[in-house]
Amino acid sequence: MHPLGRSPAGDRLAIPGCGHSAVGQGPGGALAGRGGPLIPLASHAPDALVPEAPRTALRIALLGARGIPASYGGFETFAEQLATRLAARGHEVTVYAECGDQPVADTVYQGVRVRSRRRPRWGAASVLAYDSACLWDARRGYDLVYMLGYGAAWACWWPRVFGVPVWINVDGLEWARSKWGWGARTYLRCMEWVASKVATRLIADAEAIALRFRQTYPGGAPSSFIAYGAELVQADQADPSLLAAWGLQAHRYMLVVARPEPENHILEIVQGHVLHGGDWPLVVVGDVSGGTAYQQQLKALASDRVRFVGGIYDAAQLNSLRVHAACYLHGHSVGGTNPSLLEALACGNWVVAHDNPYNREVARDAAEYFSTPQQLAQSLDRVVMEGTALQPQRARRARDIVAKHYTWEGITDAYEALMRAQCQPRTPARATTP
Repeated sequence: MHPLGRSPAGDRLAIPGCGHSAVGQGPGGALAGRGGPLIPLASHAPDALVPEAPRTALRIALLGARGIPASYGGFETFAEQLATRLAARGHEVTVYAECGDQPVADTVYQGVRVRSRRRPRWGAASVLAYDSACLWDARRGYDLVYMLGYGAAWACWWPRVFGVPVWINVDGLEWARSKWGWGARTYLRCMEWVASKVATRLIADAEAIALRFRQTYPGGAPSSFIAYGAELVQADQADPSLLAAWGLQAHRYMLVVARPEPENHILEIVQGHVLHGGDWPLVVVGDVSGGTAYQQQLKALASDRVRFVGGIYDAAQLNSLRVHAACYLHGHSVGGTNPSLLEALACGNWVVAHDNPYNREVARDAAEYFSTPQQLAQSLDRVVMEGTALQPQRARRARDIVAKHYTWEGITDAYEALMRAQCQPRTPARATTP
């Protein structure tokens, strides 16, 4: 039985048949005391009989992504991986997708219905309008609505009014991101509170985030931890010839894959690389073509040793860059299990990550950690001096963490078990005396 999480008040659900996965696993191992099984069946009277729930198909809607197949973003990858696997297990899964002004008929992708809804051109508010339209469309006809993100949490009432449970994936501390102005931050902080009130259940992909919601909103919806996933990439699966496009040599460059935002600490990473002073270039994958002050500051530091190569969305190219890097530098700090960090571990990277609870929860002892450019420079010195000798051991440890805690099949096992517990509650039947 898996520790999938619990509400602050300790309400529990029985989770039958849930196999090994990352659910409820933090940096300290299995969470016997960090979420616990939900309503252990043994807690019923000894003469209670618990019949096996019928394994019927669930009707599940996933909202909040741009659509599938994924071409951009963590939510899109998550929606594709989870939806297609649930569909392969016999469930009726719908993923909502964006479209332009012209209506688009429903399509099917690997057994998943893709239902398109218009996203208006209203700037930042267009996402809220799109999410709200999807929630209105999904207000009935499903056993469960799963909303990715809480920006339109107020509209999650609509399915609830029609008796449909709504889960909300809280996606870290969205309101804390530096890209938002004062008004947007205030709105998102308010929506975080609304999500805690309107959701049937909150889902966090990091135990530290789930714990924060339990502590911040003790009377709110129950919070469960189910991790994000990644696919293992072995060295022989990544083509080193692709490096020629950027003039790179295998294992003689450092890599960053991140959006150019202050909370991702790219500036500090560049400063640490400069202090390190080595010859191996720093390669930054991320779109810096915008006009923000932070992006301008980063571009001013570009040189032969600090190379901004733009956004790369081709999986083969990214895998080649990751697998053949001397190390992967990870500066993300605003909560949650970051997909880029998981993908670096899955590629066997020597990881040097910003020191915060979220990164430590994921990378554990497979990473070094830094808080200042000076600390990062010291780690880079070690990479250059000891990389050849230690890389095989570090690669094995990184991939072991993903294989044990973060496989997509394991994540799907956990979601399916919790979804069945939500939608098909098992009622104990009293034993009859002959």
